[in-house]
This record gives sequence, structure tokens and C-alpha cells, in this order.
Amino acid sequence: MDNRQAIGSWLSGPRAAAEEAGVDFGYRGEQLGLPEEGPGSIARPGRRLGALAVDWGLCLLIAYGLIADSYYRAAQVWAPLILFVLIVLTVGTIGSTPGKRLFGLRVVGLDTGRVHPLRVLLRTVLLFLALPALIWDRDGRGMHDRLARTVEVRI
Repeated sequence: MDNRQAIGSWLSGPRAAAEEAGVDFGYRGEQLGLPEEGPGSIARPGRRLGALAVDWGLCLLIAYGLIADSYYRAAQVWAPLILFVLIVLTVGTIGSTPGKRLFGLRVVGLDTGRVHPLRVLLRTVLLFLALPALIWDRDGRGMHDRLARTVEVRI
């Protein structure tokens, strides 16, 4: 191995180095039996972040306009609470928040296809802790999805 190649391999990460060595990881969601692309495939991070941004903006609008009566500090307190309730209620009933629906995403349970309300509550609490959502497996699922046995897929 050339020194430049050895030094450069750490820049692209261990997955790229392993793929260069001939290891086949497959596509995201293959281990879960999901398609590679199209409906039912694993949601990409950009869509997930976009959906979260839409939901956050909607909750800020509700908190600022309806609850806090244009008082900025109160809106900053109410918005996360509204987001928590929004996620628990909408994902627990129809499987997606308004932002997820807008971006064509849905949360499904791995075993039944529907998400049990207690799993939604666990997933949402872990999402609000932030760290579990930032640790991903090779399928692109966050730890909050793994622990709740859910997956976010495209519609």
C-alpha cells in the first residue's frame, strides 16, 4: 500500500476503505428486507432533517401565534412541548407527522408495520435526547429507531 493511500484512507472512513478492499456491505435496508429505492426504502437523512425542520417551524408558529401571544421567550418554551406532543400523537396514529407527510416519509414498526404507542413514546423521548438520533447503524437508522424497533421509510 502506498503511503498516500494509507494516509488518505482515514479521510473517507473505515467503510470506504473496506469497500475498496472488496467488502460488500449491500444497500441500506437490505438486512431489514426493504427495497433499495422507491416506496418502502429507507428514508435518506436529508429528507428526515427537512421533515423535522418543517415540524419544528410548524410548532414554533403554533407556540408563537396561538399560545405565547407573540412573546418570544414563552414560545421557545412551548415549541418543544408542542413538537413532542405532535410527534407522539401523529406518529402513534397515522405513522407520520405533517413534515414527514410533506417529504413522503412514514415511521413503521419492523414486526407489524404499525407503530405501537409505547414504542412511539420511547422513540420520541430518545429523539429529544438527541444523542441516540445521531448514532446510526449501517442501515441508516438512528439508535432511537433501533431501540423502538422502528424504521423510517419512503411512502
